[in-house]
Amino acid sequence: MKRRVDVFDLGRLPYSKAWALQKETQKRLVDQKRMPHGNANKNNFIQDQFFFTEHPHVYTLGKSGNSSNLLKKISELNTINAEFFETDRGGDITYHGPGQIVGYPIIDLEEYFTDIHRYLRNLEETIIQTCLEFDVNGSRIKGLTGVWVNDEKICAMGIRCSRWVTMHGFALNVNTDLTYFDHIVPCGIKGKNVTSLEKILGEKIDPIIVKDIILEKFSEIFDVSIKKMKESPELDKELL
Repeated sequence: MKRRVDVFDLGRLPYSKAWALQKETQKRLVDQKRMPHGNANKNNFIQDQFFFTEHPHVYTLGKSGNSSNLLKKISELNTINAEFFETDRGGDITYHGPGQIVGYPIIDLEEYFTDIHRYLRNLEETIIQTCLEFDVNGSRIKGLTGVWVNDEKICAMGIRCSRWVTMHGFALNVNTDLTYFDHIVPCGIKGKNVTSLEKILGEKIDPIIVKDIILEKFSEIFDVSIKKMKESPELDKELL
């Protein structure tokens, strides 16, 4: 029987709230793992989770990132209606904002495979296969995490694991205002530009269609069953 992943579309959510939600959900899954087999409280049990969201303008810096890759002073970010957070994910600096699809899978890798690199390659493959549905040829660049179209990044990735339970994830540029990337060195990689599905295809793309394709590819690549949840995560409603 395939492992189930519950999917929640959170809509537009401030980064701080989404981060808190992820941390709480990850802790919940980790705590479940610590319980003796068969002793988990069935009323309190949760499946692996997958959160879709879109953030207001925000720059986030990974734990291994260099703050000098933010090219604008933090005190000046209010002039472009943006926030800044130093986070606990891997990777360097990136931008999140309207028109971008952000995905946060919070899954127990011990139920799949205990290999962080394989997990990242699977996430990349999910996005590569999604792009192909729009006749966009996404690819990898050796030594660099994420998905690229030619020499431009279309999807950034950064994760964190605790006892093999993941959090954070990917950010796919769909209808993103790419000018916001002008204020950073994206992912700390100099000389590389960013792109979006809208830029490549010359028209706005329906994000609902993109999300459905992402879930289809994620389900195939990770060999899981997907259940779309209609309500907000029960354990975290006060955060939303």
